[in-house]
Parts: sequence; structure tokens; C-alpha cells
Amino acid sequence: MNQKTGDFGVFIMGGGPGDPELITMKAFNVLKRAEVILYDNLSNEKLLDIAPKTCKMIYVGKQPYQEYTPQEKINELIVENAHQYQVVVRLKGGDPFIFGRGFEELIYAEARGIKCHYIPGISSMQGAGFIDVPLTHRGISESVWILTGTKKDGSLTEDLKCAMKSSATVVIYMGMKKVAEISKAYCDAGLGTMPAAIIQHATLPHQKQVVCLANNLQEAAEEAGLTYPAIIIIGNVVQAKAYAALHQSDLLSA
Repeated sequence: MNQKTGDFGVFIMGGGPGDPELITMKAFNVLKRAEVILYDNLSNEKLLDIAPKTCKMIYVGKQPYQEYTPQEKINELIVENAHQYQVVVRLKGGDPFIFGRGFEELIYAEARGIKCHYIPGISSMQGAGFIDVPLTHRGISESVWILTGTKKDGSLTEDLKCAMKSSATVVIYMGMKKVAEISKAYCDAGLGTMPAAIIQHATLPHQKQVVCLANNLQEAAEEAGLTYPAIIIIGNVVQAKAYAALHQSDLLSA
């Protein structure tokens, strides 16, 4: 897929974790010449201000566990507008290929002869850095395991049990409705004291977060008033700053 910003077609675009300044230059340049933008509730509406005044804005939001625009309808709108306009942007929060269904939309459009382009976005999990939690850190975590908390059938993914057996940082998207089950899974595995954090509205002025232990995830979330959408991070990297301070002399001499 040719991804020059002078091209035309449908642009499956990542709007980043929230802060409108956290988009790529490519995304910015495409938004400046967008004719249609299909956006959802996870993308910052301030990004719409980048587009020309004549740009057609279509809200296709999916509020978690509430009324939403069906995916089938979104697919149809993408195709319908691609037949009428030359620059159609499908603006999604975070990165559209990480639990964003962006690839499904790309496949659907391309199967109908529509040229598509992928523009990556900073994933919401990278908002962890805004509470001083690195996803990896030398001496603590050598990998990251990214999971969806809720599968298509509504159940908690079995991959969590596999992830817990590793030393990887575990990042759980769409897990707030399953926070009690997640906490219990860690306790059942004897890992209830594993450091954990929850971040909501990462990178935005109204960002909220809590740091706790895996066995206290539900109570900590309730006390902090955290709901969805939010990212759950479990692993020793949550305490990386304290670890780094403790081992600073070792790191400087390495």
C-alpha cells in the first residue's frame, strides 16, 4: 500500500491516546485535506479542527456497554463515502490495528475495490509512561504481553493465564468490566501481590490513575472512581521508578 500523503482513498488513522498533539505528521497532513472524517468517541474531537471547514464529519461512536454504531454500519459508511469523496479518514483512538478493528475495516473496503492506507497511532497503552511506568525496563521486564480483557463472546481471555506464567508486563485493554475476574486470576495463581496500575483518559488533563496490587484492583478502581475505557497494567514495571532509584549506582556502572 502506497502511503504518500498526496494519495487518495480511505485512511485508517490512529489518533493516539488522547492528547491531540500526539499524532504523527502524516496523520496531521492527511487531516488537513480530509473531505470526510468518520470518528468515534475514543478519538479527541480537537483533531477534527485540523480538517478543512468544508469537511463532512460523521460520528460512529461506540460507547462501551452502551448504544453504539454497529460495525456493519460503519463498514457501509466507509464504502459509501469512499465512492463519493477522494480523501476519507476513518479516525480511531490509539492505534487502529491494536484492538481497534481498523484492519477489519481496511479488508472490507479493499474487498470492494477501494484503495486504503494505514496511518499508525500511539497506542493507549503507551500512556503508562505518563504515570512513570515504562512498559519494559532493564532488569525487570524483557517483554510486553498485550491482551483484550473481554473476548467477542464476553468472556475473559484464557491467554491471561499464559501471560501470568511469564515475566512480561501484562497490558489489558477493555478489562474494566472484568477487573474482579482478573484480580481473582492473579490471586488464584499466587500472584496477588504483583504491582498493578489502572490509567483512564491517559495524556489528557482529566487523566486519572491508581497504583495498587493485583489482589486489590477492583477496590482500588472503585475508590479512585475509575471506569472504562481504561488500561490495566500488571507487572513489576509498575514499581520501576523505585527499583531504578534503588539500583541507580549499578545502572550507571553497567
